[in-house]
Amino acid sequence: MYYLGIEIGGTKLQLGIGADDGQLAALWRGSVDVAAGPEGIRRQITAAVPELLAKAGMDRAQLKGVGIGFGGPVDDATHKVIKSHQIEGWDNFPLADWIADVVGLPAALGNDADVAGLAEALHGAGKGLSPIFYITIGSGIGGGLIIHGEIYRGVGRGAAEIGHLHVEDQQGRRLILEEVASGWGISRRAEEVFGRRLTAGEVAAATQQGDARAAALLNQAWDRLAEGICHVIALLCPRRIIMGGGVSLMGEQVLFAPLRKLVAERVFKPFAGLTDIVPAALGEEVVVHGAIALARKKLA
Repeated sequence: MYYLGIEIGGTKLQLGIGADDGQLAALWRGSVDVAAGPEGIRRQITAAVPELLAKAGMDRAQLKGVGIGFGGPVDDATHKVIKSHQIEGWDNFPLADWIADVVGLPAALGNDADVAGLAEALHGAGKGLSPIFYITIGSGIGGGLIIHGEIYRGVGRGAAEIGHLHVEDQQGRRLILEEVASGWGISRRAEEVFGRRLTAGEVAAATQQGDARAAALLNQAWDRLAEGICHVIALLCPRRIIMGGGVSLMGEQVLFAPLRKLVAERVFKPFAGLTDIVPAALGEEVVVHGAIALARKKLA
């Protein structure tokens, strides 16, 4: 049986069809128009569903249900969005019910980092391991804790929100981690350093080309990220930390090797060496895979 998976992010919208086996029968991808707000995203979804079904050569009768990975906190009891930290206007929106009406199928709603972690645990870099802590670093920073193939959701409004841990930046200002180490946070800091806005990818490219200012900027971001990861290890001691999202694509030399070194230097010593840090395996479609897995678990 097939399921429809939907990712609603701060910059990206994706829909896919799959059977929760790590493969997609079809994928639709679009960019989010921030200025159009939630209404614009809902119009995109309404138009994309029949396009995706046609691409897959399927009709709706072949779908069992819909899973949604939303870029922000969601409420398990009401199936509503709590809020989006990137796009205003989502607060308290009954997203699962709206999707169910549009598609004509039952829908399950989850946080995007949670469902991405579920996908990596079932089909990706965390397969066969537990616990798994997933970190997505893109426009923001999210986290998900997966224990024996199940998402840990606290009392039903989420958990594992590593991006909202408080850290200090190099100027001693108290900020949340995603303000320092997310793609948008790195970009804002680059504007202070270079006098113009650069993307996180451009900062990484400058680092690889030997720009000392860019390297120092990223080192500061990774230092704070390592601090957050050490808190995660001290509290949860997961078997593996998996990192996805656009910033994770900076790769081994720019991101993973220096980050592992920073973590090793300050991790809680009795837990040293118990948690490895690896890149995600499922690429840009990880949230779609996770939304499909959520739908299968909740709706099968």
